Amino acid sequence: MGTTSETAPLSNLQRELLKLFAKNVSEEDLIAIRQLIARYFAEKAMDLADQVWEEKGWTEEDAIRLANTKMRTPYNPNQE
Repeated sequence: MGTTSETAPLSNLQRELLKLFAKNVSEEDLIAIRQLIARYFAEKAMDLADQVWEEKGWTEEDAIRLANTKMRTPYNPNQE
């Protein structure tokens, strides 16, 4: 099996970030930008979770039940 040196094209976000990072920014600005990006994606995830919550008609009781439910897949050493 041979290896290829093909790489996926950059996403629009990666291209935009490369433009930004081509400029020399202070460490303080870099930290602020990272926090801004993290906050954006966290808020987006919360909005999607809220949408699902509303669609399913879940209640506070459901939240308590879900918080106390182990939803992990049991470990099976014989499964590949």
